[in-house]
Amino acid sequence: MSRRSAGLQLCAKQLLAWSLSLLLVSCGRESTPARSAGTNDSPDQHPSPTNLVDLRTNGFLPDVPMYSYQVIHTWPHDRGAFTQGLVFLDGELLESTGMNGQSSLRRVELATGRVLQKVQLPYSIFAEGLALFGRKLFQLTYLNGKCFVYDLQTFSRLQEFTYRGEGWGLTTDGQSLIMSDGSDRLRYIDPDSFTTKRIVAVTAAGRPLNQLNELEYVKGEIFANIWQTDFVARIDPASGKVVGLINFTGLLSPADRDPSTDVLNGIAYDPAGDRLFVTGKRWPKLFEVRLQHK
Repeated sequence: MSRRSAGLQLCAKQLLAWSLSLLLVSCGRESTPARSAGTNDSPDQHPSPTNLVDLRTNGFLPDVPMYSYQVIHTWPHDRGAFTQGLVFLDGELLESTGMNGQSSLRRVELATGRVLQKVQLPYSIFAEGLALFGRKLFQLTYLNGKCFVYDLQTFSRLQEFTYRGEGWGLTTDGQSLIMSDGSDRLRYIDPDSFTTKRIVAVTAAGRPLNQLNELEYVKGEIFANIWQTDFVARIDPASGKVVGLINFTGLLSPADRDPSTDVLNGIAYDPAGDRLFVTGKRWPKLFEVRLQHK
């Protein structure tokens, strides 16, 4: 088989995989732990029904603008990093990695992908989303119901908050933390108490869009990875409406994949340079991209 034919075949398999994944309830990641006493979450916060938007049908949601991408620059990325949260700051990346026994908080050199600073979490912790608020880093956990707060410079742990349900993605608009839990809901959270201030339901073409994963606040919009797909949703923070979908299909070439390669996940934005960065779980590369309206 030629290299081109093999690449097309792999691409077809990937497209089929993400299409089917949006029609299925995921095993293990949709379950919600029972609420424990003393948490800082609102008592009425429940996961929404799994009424997934089907990107395969509905003409790719004709009422929602679609975007493609242009790769501006490529940097190395640690293939062993199961990327769950990504933040750009002062020419470096702050990264939260997941999986039990592999979860960490890292400071990474952009140019080389070299890990400059690292905190390894206990085996019992599965780390998730990451956000920088002030001079503190907030790191979610998947099923542990804990948010760890670290000093930005030393990575020493300052606080620990509890919450109910799953932790997926985390970002900030400068006033609140914004958290996803795998449903179609985004929680706006007080960073001082980690209590939920309000909840926004996310919809695309009038239908709930869940499986919202890693989040990044970009020029007044929330960018959200849609888990197990190559799509990133652009969300209006006030209404929860999806105002655009970015199709990152083909971003990581077949030649850069191996059996450990997982899904697209990881968005970081450099406001000073107006640069958007994306990567994936166990991807060997990180990409600076420019969006293009289709």
